[in-house]
Amino acid sequence: MKTIKMVAVALFTVFGITTAFAQKNAKPAFNKILNHYMVTKNALADDKKDKAVVDAKEFLEAVKAFPAAELKGEQKKLWDEQSAELIKGATPISSNNVLKDQRESFKTVSYAMIKLVKGLKMNSSEIYLQYCPMVKSSWLNEVKAVQNPYYGSMMYDCGEVKETISKK
Repeated sequence: MKTIKMVAVALFTVFGITTAFAQKNAKPAFNKILNHYMVTKNALADDKKDKAVVDAKEFLEAVKAFPAAELKGEQKKLWDEQSAELIKGATPISSNNVLKDQRESFKTVSYAMIKLVKGLKMNSSEIYLQYCPMVKSSWLNEVKAVQNPYYGSMMYDCGEVKETISKK
C-alpha cells in the first residue's frame, strides 16, 4: 500500500512538473502570437496595407509554430478550433493588400484571438477588448485608447473599451 502511495505521489509530481513545463513553453509562444496580432492590428489601424501583409505572414508563422501538443483537455480543443480560424482569417490578409478586404478578414482573426485570450489565460500583459458599433465588431488592443483597425484614419478612435482582460 505504501508503494502505491509513493508511485501515485511521484506520478502527480511528474504530471505537475510536466503541466508547468508545458505552460512555460506555451505561454511565451502564445504571447508571441498575441504580439504579432497587435502589430497586424496596428498596421490596419494606421492604413498600412503593405505592412499588414508582412505582419500577417509573421502572425501565421507564429500560429503554426505554437506548441499545441503541450496543451491538454479543453485548452487543446479550444486551440485546435480557434487556430484554424486564425489561419483562415490571416491567410487572406497576408496575400491581399486591399485594405477593405484585409479589414474584413481581420474580424475572423479577432474573434478567434478573443476566444483564445479568454480561454487559454496566457496573456502576459493587460489587454483591452474594444468594440466598434459602426461595424459591430470587436478586437483586442494593447492600450486602452481606441485604435480602430476596421476604419483606420477615417474613424481611428471610433469604438469603446468593453472589457479589460487582466494579465495571467
